[in-house]
Amino acid sequence: MSESGDRRPQNAGEQTGDSRRPSVSKRPEAGVRGRTTIADGVVEKIAGLAARDVVGVHAMGSGISRTFGAVRDRVPGGSGRSNVTRGVKAEVGEVQTALDLEIVVDYGVSISDVARAVRENVVDAVERMTSLEVVEVNIAVSDVKLPDEEEDEPEQRIQ
Repeated sequence: MSESGDRRPQNAGEQTGDSRRPSVSKRPEAGVRGRTTIADGVVEKIAGLAARDVVGVHAMGSGISRTFGAVRDRVPGGSGRSNVTRGVKAEVGEVQTALDLEIVVDYGVSISDVARAVRENVVDAVERMTSLEVVEVNIAVSDVKLPDEEEDEPEQRIQ
């Protein structure tokens, strides 16, 4: 213990008396104390929104999952799984995440270009918002939306 009764260790070369410099704390910054966990559903929502932003992505999920989702969305009491996360599955660890996406593309677009753009957009959004490293984004193209096909989920138009 120092002469003044202060229990803080003195830094090497620190002077005693009135001209003492305050000791430098070895404690971590307040922003890194503790743990942050991110639920799979959070990453799924971010990835789902990012994938839908890509031109050429018509919908997310298979035709069957979209049909069941449309029915679930109409049932009072709700679906439990939001339309935003349809077609997205995330596995989230402490510092990394892996994603599986199922998409429907518009007819006439380059599927490889759309898949690349989806990967880039999803990786950018998830890493920017969560600080998790995205180790892989697997994309399954389950259908192609033809121009003359009817919609599985009719859009409600505002008049």
